[in-house]
Amino acid sequence: MKNILIIGCGLLGSSLLRVIKKKKISKQIFIYEKSKVNVLKIKKLKLPGIIINKLDQRISNVDLIIVCTPMSEYKNLILKINNFLSSKTIITDVGSSKSESLKIIKKFLRKDIFWTSGHPIAGSEVSGPEYGKSDLFENKWCVLIREKNTKKNHLSALSKFWKKIGSKVVLMNSEKHDKIFSMTSHLPHLIAYNLVKSAQDFEKKQNYDLIKYSAGGLRDFSRIAASNEIMWRDIFFNNNKNMSTAINLFIKNLNSFKKDINSKNNKSILKKLIQTKKVRSQIIRLKQDINKPDFGRS
Repeated sequence: MKNILIIGCGLLGSSLLRVIKKKKISKQIFIYEKSKVNVLKIKKLKLPGIIINKLDQRISNVDLIIVCTPMSEYKNLILKINNFLSSKTIITDVGSSKSESLKIIKKFLRKDIFWTSGHPIAGSEVSGPEYGKSDLFENKWCVLIREKNTKKNHLSALSKFWKKIGSKVVLMNSEKHDKIFSMTSHLPHLIAYNLVKSAQDFEKKQNYDLIKYSAGGLRDFSRIAASNEIMWRDIFFNNNKNMSTAINLFIKNLNSFKKDINSKNNKSILKKLIQTKKVRSQIIRLKQDINKPDFGRS
């Protein structure tokens, strides 16, 4: 690809920027970032790429556009780029929920333009271009969304792109994607936010200096709960139906644990605890994490 445009240069956008440059995937990389703070950081860090301050005629020759903004910005972005895009341009994104964002894309994107949605399963609780890493996507899954109207040549080009930067590619439809990640990603983040809020409420009510004595459990949940609030608000709102189903299942199981604890049902609670431990072993076996205590912290 000769020209790639990255829209939104935070953690994921700047990581893409770094790896595209490192692996010489594109001759030119353009960056559109509306945050003045982030633009200053990009310049200070001397990140590769040409910063553009408008989405205008200059984007008409771009081969690939990667949208790395919160999903709530998709509509406004589409309305800005519609008049300047070539029908040959491939558009993709890195958003974490798909069904609702695809409705926005279908409604507002020019009909001769095709957006092939993607979701690299990579990231962190930190945000901003200063945290980007060229190896962020190495050996991580990237989900590409395949629907009835997906252009096969665009899907093929994006598969090659993500494999070049080190990712493992899997194809699925938006419905399956949103169901899977409501449980594996979205619900865990919501639980983390709620647990930290509960700790804050408990601290206030009991007038204890609770946070000072954070054990490993609360500490690890607090890392997830430090994630970008705009991004996660968008994910929760966009995937609200699947989130509701996941929350109901969580509440059902939480009540079951509560019942076992109150009745001191030794057999039932041990069975639950032993069964759930197996998931960690499976995650290690699938190389989704390292087999070291405390996540390998020194």
